[in-house]
Amino acid sequence: MGKKIIQQDLVYKLLKQVPKGRVTTYKALARAAGCSDGARAVGGMMRRNPYAPIVPCHRVVYSDGRLGGFGGSKGVKAKAKILEKEGVKVKEGRIIEFDILFFDTFSTKLAEKDSLP
Repeated sequence: MGKKIIQQDLVYKLLKQVPKGRVTTYKALARAAGCSDGARAVGGMMRRNPYAPIVPCHRVVYSDGRLGGFGGSKGVKAKAKILEKEGVKVKEGRIIEFDILFFDTFSTKLAEKDSLP
């Protein structure tokens, strides 16, 4: 059986559902897009996101609350600053109260109706 392909546009539309002050994970986005083992593919999509900040890739973190990558060598610090401006507390590269701020209530029906810039 072949690998399942994640629809990039669907992932970006799903990500638009994550509100300011909340974060999600690469794995949660992959699962919402129908491919539970597609976290790495989602990471690549975040790296190539042409719609930032409308599609808020800075709100995607690792499953353990670590920030992960973001736009180059100063990425983690920049990601932390953006998240902190949105009300997310970060300490030593990790989301404080990650379990409270974690968002995974995605709606594929809403995403399918949404549009990208």
